[in-house]
Amino acid sequence: MASLSYLWSNRARFPLSSALFYRAWAKRLLLFPSVIGRNWKRFLLGIKGAQIHPLAEIGLVRIEGHKRNLKIGKLSFLGRVHVALHDEVEIGERVCINDGVEILTASHDLNDPEWKHVKGKIKIEDYVWIGTGAMLLPGVTIGKGAVVGARAVVTKDVAPYQVVTGIPASPILKKRIEELNYNPCEFLAENRAWLIG
Repeated sequence: MASLSYLWSNRARFPLSSALFYRAWAKRLLLFPSVIGRNWKRFLLGIKGAQIHPLAEIGLVRIEGHKRNLKIGKLSFLGRVHVALHDEVEIGERVCINDGVEILTASHDLNDPEWKHVKGKIKIEDYVWIGTGAMLLPGVTIGKGAVVGARAVVTKDVAPYQVVTGIPASPILKKRIEELNYNPCEFLAENRAWLIG
């Protein structure tokens, strides 16, 4: 959500004579280098072929492989994430991917004497939350509204609104609420400084 034009046009406004005005601008100036860094990261990935919505937040990600294989939807947040782009990774809208997550689109075939690559597209649908340190293996789809618990290893598809944990990931809750309307980007201090003050 750190698109500069978006933050500027939607900034919280306070009277010039109020303490709120000076406090908001102090926060904005202090956090401005981070806003610039996130915008620059999004810009560079876009030049290399990635499709990233202007209102998506890209943290300190490590992306290896063909950037054109990456697509990130509106209001999605990626923290300190490692993405291996041997195949496509499609991330929907309003997705939260926490620090330490590994998204791996390729592995090796243990039954092949030449140990060849096995790759597969990873699709993460809208409103998915992936907890700290989770790992997504090639070819999985994480359904809308699903939650992947911290340190889980996802080896097969996760149904919409399902909550999974463990190694390998298995359901602990068959269905969570379906009426979701949150924005993971609004919780970032950089955005709050502009939008709330």
